[in-house]
Amino acid sequence: MFSNRTNWQLTPNALTRAIEEARTSGQNILDLTVSNPTEAGIRPDPEAVLAALASPKAMRYDPQPRGLLEARQAVCSYYRESHQVHIDPKRLLLTTSTSEAYSYVFRLLCNPGDEILVPKPSYPLFEFLADLADVKLVPYPLLYDHGWQIDFASLEKAATTQSRAVTLVHPNNPTGSYVSPTEMAALNVFSREHTLALIADEVFLDYAHDRAPRRSFITNRDTLTFTLSGISKISALPQMKLAWIAISGPPEIVEDAGARLEIIADTYLSVNAPIQLAAAVLLDQRKKIQPILLDRLRRNLAELDTQLASHPSCTRLQVDGGWYAILRVPVLEADEDLAIRLLKKGSVSIHPGHFYDFPNDGYLVLSLITEPADFREGIARLLQIVE
Repeated sequence: MFSNRTNWQLTPNALTRAIEEARTSGQNILDLTVSNPTEAGIRPDPEAVLAALASPKAMRYDPQPRGLLEARQAVCSYYRESHQVHIDPKRLLLTTSTSEAYSYVFRLLCNPGDEILVPKPSYPLFEFLADLADVKLVPYPLLYDHGWQIDFASLEKAATTQSRAVTLVHPNNPTGSYVSPTEMAALNVFSREHTLALIADEVFLDYAHDRAPRRSFITNRDTLTFTLSGISKISALPQMKLAWIAISGPPEIVEDAGARLEIIADTYLSVNAPIQLAAAVLLDQRKKIQPILLDRLRRNLAELDTQLASHPSCTRLQVDGGWYAILRVPVLEADEDLAIRLLKKGSVSIHPGHFYDFPNDGYLVLSLITEPADFREGIARLLQIVE
């Protein structure tokens, strides 16, 4: 009765069951996996946000497949103010989320069974998006050696005649590594040689821990590039559902891609009017919220390093941006078993590395936006149990 594309394993894994049991029993869990800023005590100005959603213009239906011009201009203003980049609103297409943006781009580029090259480790959502678009994911590894790098030799081996695009997460989730300018240049060469597009996920672009600006793929003109982002992370407003696709590259192919994406978007018309009309206000919230988030990231990372100094068997991998840190721990058991033990013995919830496709055990992924008191106590319990 159901399609093969939804033939997923629907039963919860052992860790999920353990978390449910702990919560049902009333256990007070220190959650070091928090990715939702609205649950981490970080909230934009409610009066400004809610007032922006009450525009009388929302009572008129004005279907625009690429999104209302004033909303796209607000996105252009964000890039101009935050990244000193001038873009044409004609090169933007609004979506409700980056997940929807991925689905549009996959449908634009791929026939059923075609391949998308994706980094490993990375966020597991890609698998579901690919299944729903009848696309096959082919991983290429990120290597760690005093920082993370793309393994271009493996990337070359991963490419086939069925490959249609290379996905980059800039910075990566959860490694926190940015694509370097040298890697960006090499990716352009690789993409031209194999006739591939680039898909750049930049939702965490603004969260460089050293506050040094990083180049956006939105400026990439050498090959067809789709840059994805949205207010979920930029303004810590995941509930407001506004994201976008920015198209860049050689002009003739950019025009064709935009026209085709417009038809895909016109088929769904998913972005609602109140959110589009509020776009400028919602994006403006970043000016208040990003300094708060960056301060929390720095505080929690410093706390982690302070505690690790007295626990030499555990180390932190280098992280340059984003909301997560990776802890390397002794391999005495499977990561999932360790996560369950931490939950049962210490009431601490973490993500095991295999959740993000780490190839080996011995990796734990921690959220750096957890409230500082919970983070400090959670790390202390974690390190005590691990050792």
